[in-house]
Amino acid sequence: MTGLGLALRVATELVVGIAVGVAVGLGLDHWLGTGPWFLIVFLFLGTGAGMLNMYRAVAGYGHAVGYKKAGEGDATKARDDRPAD
Repeated sequence: MTGLGLALRVATELVVGIAVGVAVGLGLDHWLGTGPWFLIVFLFLGTGAGMLNMYRAVAGYGHAVGYKKAGEGDATKARDDRPAD
């Protein structure tokens, strides 16, 4: 992925997370007739979700739980490739 592609993905992840949180909060406030309480709660939840997705994109994690790029963080592989003494 190019640098521009990664930058656009990171920006999109944050904006969409916040937008979905705001939309859910506004919808719940309108439906339940409450003040801006759900908006505030889901704004923070959406921001947190957007930041988590940004971290996953920058760190190279996929969308599946526990997914890493091949060969990253595998300390046993380097140890197993050494010739036997």
